[in-house]
Amino acid sequence: MCGIAGIAYFQKGKKVFSEEIKLMTDEIIHRGPDDSGVFISKNQQVGLGNRRLAVIDLSIKGHQPMTFNNRYTIVFNGEIYNYQKEKIKLIKDGYKFQSDSDTEVILALYSKYKKECVKYLRGMFAFAIYDNVENTIFLARDRIGKKPLKYSVDDSRIVFASELKAILKIKGIKKEIDPVSIQKFLLYRYTPAPMTGFVGINKLEPGNYIYINLDRKTVEKKRYWVPKFKNKLNLTEKEWSKKILSTLEDSTKIRMISDVPVGAFLSGGVDSSAVVAMMSRISTKPIQTFTVTFDDPKYSEKKYADNIVKMYKTEHHEILAKPSSVEILPEIAKYYEEPFADNSSVVSFLVSKETKKYVTVALNGDGGDETFAGYPNRYLRLKRDVDYANWISTARPLAALKINRISKFLEKSKLPLYEKFTSYNQIFSIDEIQSMVTNKIFKTFSTKPPYQNVRNIFEMFTGKDIKDAGLKFDLMYFLPDQLLTKMDIASMRYSLETRSPLLDHKMIELTGKIPFNLKVKNGETKYIFKKALEGIVPNENLYRSKVGFTIPLNSWFKGKLNSYAESLLLSNNSRIKEFINMDYIKPIIKSENINKDFGQQIWTLMMLEIWLKSYFS
Repeated sequence: MCGIAGIAYFQKGKKVFSEEIKLMTDEIIHRGPDDSGVFISKNQQVGLGNRRLAVIDLSIKGHQPMTFNNRYTIVFNGEIYNYQKEKIKLIKDGYKFQSDSDTEVILALYSKYKKECVKYLRGMFAFAIYDNVENTIFLARDRIGKKPLKYSVDDSRIVFASELKAILKIKGIKKEIDPVSIQKFLLYRYTPAPMTGFVGINKLEPGNYIYINLDRKTVEKKRYWVPKFKNKLNLTEKEWSKKILSTLEDSTKIRMISDVPVGAFLSGGVDSSAVVAMMSRISTKPIQTFTVTFDDPKYSEKKYADNIVKMYKTEHHEILAKPSSVEILPEIAKYYEEPFADNSSVVSFLVSKETKKYVTVALNGDGGDETFAGYPNRYLRLKRDVDYANWISTARPLAALKINRISKFLEKSKLPLYEKFTSYNQIFSIDEIQSMVTNKIFKTFSTKPPYQNVRNIFEMFTGKDIKDAGLKFDLMYFLPDQLLTKMDIASMRYSLETRSPLLDHKMIELTGKIPFNLKVKNGETKYIFKKALEGIVPNENLYRSKVGFTIPLNSWFKGKLNSYAESLLLSNNSRIKEFINMDYIKPIIKSENINKDFGQQIWTLMMLEIWLKSYFS
């Protein structure tokens, strides 16, 4: 696990200096405190840098940048879980290796397959490979987007890194606010790829690569993988359960391979419980588990985490989150470096900091909700809306007319399905955003439609069940741009590597073959996953209301946190007023209406303000 950085010029004669690369890697030292390295090509046209967190092959042989056959040089962030199997095949083909690292296997695969090498990698990764013979750069990101890769490209060069803040260290990189990103942020709470909040700086989308020929000055960007929802299998629930558990066992087992201590996050929810249960069944030693708790019992899942702790006799650690925890908000905004308002980032920072005291690698349950349809607020409503649309299209006109007159909900049913799907989880509605923003944001609505990403997914979906389009959108945008970003930044802040068995691409491809009506059945979300886990995870953990990985914002904003929000947002020197009409948000911040929860909205505005001050003061 590492942080990577690099600069490559399209024009010969332009030079990269090691001091520039070191400046970039020093900015992301938290991603790799164990080792560092810099590579400068002979013609000084290319520079690569690395900060290393040693997890596999702790010896000096795992040092990066790593060169193979005196031709290919790589900087790599991530873990390849099938590298040993691929290495055996490569050795049979005559390839020779100098280390036990997965990094060298990637180089050998690139030597053999070039751009197609990504299809042979099972794991999480972001890497850059320089070929000094063809004078090319190959940048790639893993299928689901566990590891980040951001870049800025113009007519003269490309600058890239694991984190945007490293790119900003290079001369000539402008810091300019992208109004379209703010528009999207107010809608989603995150900045969807390829946007970052900065004009001219992008993030490479999951399952994509960029191939750059420096001599020809060409940049080819291509998607090599996308989640698929065709080829559904007609299996019994028992057969599905067997396949799911077999795949989970395999994906968990390969993620427990490490030369450093391994533990697990345990919220007590279905997904983290499943992962800890599987780890415990595989391991001969007790698993170290880590849980965040709250004083507010409505948000605390301690009871359910305790069920797993007792059942599998884990070595358990608890961390109590309090309102004072928000004192780290400026630090959080700095590290996320984009407009980002998932309030559970506070929890992720706390649990990562504590976990790092005991282990270097932690497994988690990320991905279970997006693969098995676990969000009631989204997938139950999506099923309802699709079922209703199917019914109304076949209902007799008179009956439909009568229902239209008496049902308020049907007014919303006239909206396109993609727009309804977005509305299930948005913080501010489109109408609210258009009412509250200044002209800087408002004019972006005519040039950049706010729903474009989700609209493309739904309108171009070719599967038989349109409900799967919701899962596809969440896997391609919500999951990588919000949830995986949240965990990667929080964990790497403390040099902790996190791994997600439920996001193994073999698991994702398997779940894509499961009919939606087995994921949401009889009003139960994640139905088939829960059936598979019966007997392994207590039913009390499986069949309960979903709490979600979040903090009690509404109650926190009734106390000291509210004065913090007021002083931050309503002060004379607030930056947010350039984009937000203060008259609109004052009533939200000062509201004493106990029946109205403005916590999420206030949090979103706070994080925008802190981000603006962190990077544009």
